Amino acid sequence: MVTIESLVPSDHLLRKIETAISFEFIRERVRHLYCENNGRPALDPVLLFKLLFLGYLFGIRSERQLMREVQCNVAYRWFLRLKLTDKVADASTLSQNRRRRFRGSGVYQEIFDEIVQLAIQCGFVSGEVLYTDATHLKASANKNKFEVQRVEVKPVEYLEQLEQAVTQDRAAHGKGGLKPQAKAAASKEIKVSCSDRDAGYMVREGKPKGFFYLDHRTVDGKHAIITDTHTTPATVHDAVPYLQRLDRQRERFGFRVRAVGLDAGYANTAIAKGLEERGIYGVTGYRRPNRGEGLFAKRKFHYDPQRDVYRCPNQQELPYRTTNRQGYRQYHSDPAQCQQCPLLQQCTRSRNHTKVITRHVWQPMRERMDGHRLEEAGRRIYKRRKETVERSFADAKQLHGHRYARMRGLVNVREQCLLAAAAQNIKKIALLLSRTSPQLPPFLQLALFQRLLHEAALLLPSPTT
Repeated sequence: MVTIESLVPSDHLLRKIETAISFEFIRERVRHLYCENNGRPALDPVLLFKLLFLGYLFGIRSERQLMREVQCNVAYRWFLRLKLTDKVADASTLSQNRRRRFRGSGVYQEIFDEIVQLAIQCGFVSGEVLYTDATHLKASANKNKFEVQRVEVKPVEYLEQLEQAVTQDRAAHGKGGLKPQAKAAASKEIKVSCSDRDAGYMVREGKPKGFFYLDHRTVDGKHAIITDTHTTPATVHDAVPYLQRLDRQRERFGFRVRAVGLDAGYANTAIAKGLEERGIYGVTGYRRPNRGEGLFAKRKFHYDPQRDVYRCPNQQELPYRTTNRQGYRQYHSDPAQCQQCPLLQQCTRSRNHTKVITRHVWQPMRERMDGHRLEEAGRRIYKRRKETVERSFADAKQLHGHRYARMRGLVNVREQCLLAAAAQNIKKIALLLSRTSPQLPPFLQLALFQRLLHEAALLLPSPTT
């Protein structure tokens, strides 16, 4: 006698997942999306989401291919609690439920959050040190087929804080307030794909050109459990949604974040100010400043905070002149001295022989954050980026089909990123629990007991009339 139980190896990944995680919480999360007294019987939502997780766990990009794999793979049938003779649902059942029932419901975010909560209960997430980065997903769009459209540019979120800081800084230097400007809506021309209009045309140094999406991901420093994922078009800078997503994690999971590790793309004054206001120790990579060929780097001009002046390599002082609307103080040199300076060609090539140095009103916060990179604690934190968030992205692309967007549209790609991140967390939780100790937490013991009851029911003979 052969049973499906005997055909699945004891060390199979799906056995570890089934032992570690109970997916029954899904049924309660989606109950409001089903009608209880009308229509044909629906596919069990737990079975449906287990099917989706199988596709992401084993990198099966096509839903039709997934159903073919379930048809012939005994381990998949065992995980889905299907007998060898049970009929597998059609691929259209899976896709139509995903498109019609769950789209726009927020259920994918709720399921992802529930998996993170499970990792917190197991002690695999501390929430003290977080690492954030972004990676690109190739959109299902031809980079040569696009339309050029003019769209409105949204103002930065911290614009009001910046305007207030500029006003205070000008007043401190004895300058009057800036004249109010008519806030005309700024616009720019962008490339819009003919097949996926939500994708953004990415043009970055060292990156491929074309239509892409960005997955902004945050992982915990303890075991690299993914605690947040956010999807945007590739035209959105990595640092734009960062502080908002950081606040969401602190509110949703109660994290007491002590430090964060970020790459050089997040090294700006707005991030430095936001982290300092939240009392978080920020460490970012080195960002090489842009400068003309053959000219002095900005670090050659030393700032004196006591006198609020810059000193050039030839020891000339550049006093404060004004603060512009963008929040930058301007320090101008004396053209009469610069014209006779032997270092003029290495300093500036302006026609009026005037060197202008700019300094942001929030620059002290940025300098303090840059200094963390040189400290012993900062070096230790930044060194673990490659072991946490970079490793997470590498696994996602190599093992879970995260190089390409499986579907078109921002809503669908956001669904993909949430399910892929949840699948990675499920896999890591199961592996960590299988390595730590045989004694499971009480809520996991209950899940295992329910599984054993179900397996026992499958071995009972069918009732006869």
